[in-house]
Amino acid sequence: MRINLSFLQQDESDWMKEQVPLFECPEENLQRTYYFRWGVFRKHLKLTQSGYVVTEFLPQVPWSGRHNTISCPAGHHFYEGRWLHQPVYLNDYAEFWFRKGGEPRRYSFWAADAIFAHYLVTGDSSSIRELLPDLVANYEAWEAERKDASGLYWQMDDRDGMEFSIGGSGLRPTINSYMYADAVAISRIAMLAGQQELAQQYEDNAAVLQQLVERLLWDEEAKFFKVRTNMDGLAYTRKLTGGWLEQLPDDLLQENKLMPVCELTGYVPWCFGLPSAGYEDAWARLMDPKQFYAPYGPTTAEQAHPLFMAELQHECLWNGPSWPFATTQTLVAMARLLREYKQPHVNRADYYHMLCSYANSHQRMSEDGTRIPWIDENLDPFTGEWIARSKLHARDDANKDRGADYNHSAFCDLIISGLIGMQPRAGNELDIHPLIPEEANWDYFCLENVFYHKHYVTVVYDKDGERYGKGSGYRIEVDGKLRYHADRIQPATVLL
Repeated sequence: MRINLSFLQQDESDWMKEQVPLFECPEENLQRTYYFRWGVFRKHLKLTQSGYVVTEFLPQVPWSGRHNTISCPAGHHFYEGRWLHQPVYLNDYAEFWFRKGGEPRRYSFWAADAIFAHYLVTGDSSSIRELLPDLVANYEAWEAERKDASGLYWQMDDRDGMEFSIGGSGLRPTINSYMYADAVAISRIAMLAGQQELAQQYEDNAAVLQQLVERLLWDEEAKFFKVRTNMDGLAYTRKLTGGWLEQLPDDLLQENKLMPVCELTGYVPWCFGLPSAGYEDAWARLMDPKQFYAPYGPTTAEQAHPLFMAELQHECLWNGPSWPFATTQTLVAMARLLREYKQPHVNRADYYHMLCSYANSHQRMSEDGTRIPWIDENLDPFTGEWIARSKLHARDDANKDRGADYNHSAFCDLIISGLIGMQPRAGNELDIHPLIPEEANWDYFCLENVFYHKHYVTVVYDKDGERYGKGSGYRIEVDGKLRYHADRIQPATVLL
């Protein structure tokens, strides 16, 4: 295919041709951000004596573990990196977390689910079957450390990577969704390993968690999943310093209470298909500019709350700023909602709009007044200013540029599995369910050389057949052979 890569440096272009699916579309900002984010990911692939790892920060930070690794964004790393042509990067990374000095529970981390997601792309189950005992041991350790008497799991918001959130610490939608996802993944891996009793045990664990999340974290009046306080979470909250505790009214510090705030984390359950039908009204808030919508958003807390964007000296606040980590989760959840649930609140045009807004946030103004590609920690949702960077520079922090090329989120997976719709699965078939809306008016796109189950898959749309010279319409090719053709972009299942 004649895909334009002229805006890339030669070394970048050569690496990407060898390692990643190539992407082209009429929306230039999506395309540029796609390659920018692969370039960022490449910088974080670190070869160590433990094999390859993926880092969050490029410079060393004091709160990291071995090889400067941090488990908080590792789930995003696996979903993003699963599309690399060489599986060795993530195979090494998975082994590192459990056998070579990683600390997988230092932060919340949907480990089994993310590693299973990598398998669904490669089709090679040997490494995940090998890691099954480690994944079970990790799950059991979470049970010992974080399981509440209610049957749900509690977490400090800081250990979710979401410090100074309004909802705070307790029984959070995040950690409970991750544990649900890990239970589902362990059950499926156990089936691959022929351990049916273990598979049933974890299928049952997932079913119980689903019921508890729906019963205890759903606010029927607000129509939203929220944080429920518990004794352990409140004990952590009461130790906070820096003025945050003083801002919290007493009614936010009572045990066994749903926190009176809607936060973006309320959409995380849909990342993993946890909610059954009937909870979709939560999505009525997402595109509302009085709730979560903002030009560089979505905001991480509802804008009407009195603590929204409350000012503190700390550079990393989750009381409203836009975080790419959370935007990624919201777009993953939204894509799953659009494919698997019926609801009237958001549509493919909304998904596309939010994805384009996210791409547009990948920039900053340089000293000479030009805009340059950029990804950092958190943004002002209304201006696009990188907040942590601004605060660190204002106080001339010794590590003030730590956020440059920050690898704490995903983007390329949102293009491949989200917008273009490649839905990996076990077996010798591939589902492709695009979310490109008619309103986008795309006359062409190409996603070339997706390495899937040891085959190269290309998905292409050429309205008049003149751009790529392979005929008009929507085509799916496997190893260069046509497997599907239609006049318009639509869902399809192809045999490999």
